[in-house]
Amino acid sequence: MTSSRVAAIDCGTNSIRLLVADVDSTTGVLTELDRRMEVVRLGQGVDRTGRLAPEALARTLDQAAEYAAVIEELGATRTRFVATSATRDAENRGEFVEGVLARLGVEPEVVSGNEEAELSFRGATGVVAAHHEGPFVVVDLGGGSTELVLGTDAPEAAWSMDVGCVRLTERHLRSDPPTAEEIAAARADVRAALDTATQTVPLGKAATLVGLAGSVTTVTAHALGLERYDRDRIDGAVLTVEQTLDACEDLLGRTRAEREALGFMHPGRIDVIGAGALVWAEVVRRVRDDVEAAGGELTSVVTSEHDILDGIALSIA
Repeated sequence: MTSSRVAAIDCGTNSIRLLVADVDSTTGVLTELDRRMEVVRLGQGVDRTGRLAPEALARTLDQAAEYAAVIEELGATRTRFVATSATRDAENRGEFVEGVLARLGVEPEVVSGNEEAELSFRGATGVVAAHHEGPFVVVDLGGGSTELVLGTDAPEAAWSMDVGCVRLTERHLRSDPPTAEEIAAARADVRAALDTATQTVPLGKAATLVGLAGSVTTVTAHALGLERYDRDRIDGAVLTVEQTLDACEDLLGRTRAEREALGFMHPGRIDVIGAGALVWAEVVRRVRDDVEAAGGELTSVVTSEHDILDGIALSIA
């Protein structure tokens, strides 16, 4: 067995996450040593200004410095830092690139939406495929964008939509709780984005729908009635379509104080989970309807805690 110790960093619009793992280069099996996440809200205001805010940049670079210490302590020999939606959209992303390079010694790769989708697909299906049948539609629901990818053994079609929990909260869901008019405007954005996405990704071919990332895992925790966040129970959870949609609608309609009282809710998601739940509900409905239109039936939804981080780790092993 030949294994290598690698570090993967995923820096999105809402959070920055680290995975340090040993990867068997022969089998592709990943043994996790450390996985952590911090909400830094790098994408604060990017949808409106087109720039990374100084305070958001400072929060993110401080966290990158902390991750550098973890990587050194665990002895990872290779590190890959992937930056996604907020950084893609920012005029001043050069400041971010220079700051990460100074703290970690690696240059962050600002990947395209399609590459982000492919990394998410690889990370998720490496585990999910052992228990569920393809073709898979894998949905990575982030803060600034949502990636859709269809495939069985490898991606066959992928699309990145500029809708995410932070972007839609800032754009539409400003009231607490959001008003019917705000919700309608946000839904219209997501539905228009899905109309475009389905021209490239035929969602109706899905045998299994897989959801990734914090909004999806938080909806799943709510649907399961968890008193606190339990990664082991969430990973691989299979919910009915109805359970998923009910949990989404409930979270969307709650006030921020009511969300804060939920034991599984990460503090950094309280203000944006309503938008995340809205996006996830719209995606689930569209996949269900397109599968039915193609003569099939989608009755359940799978949640995976294995995602783009796993894909990044595998890509450098």
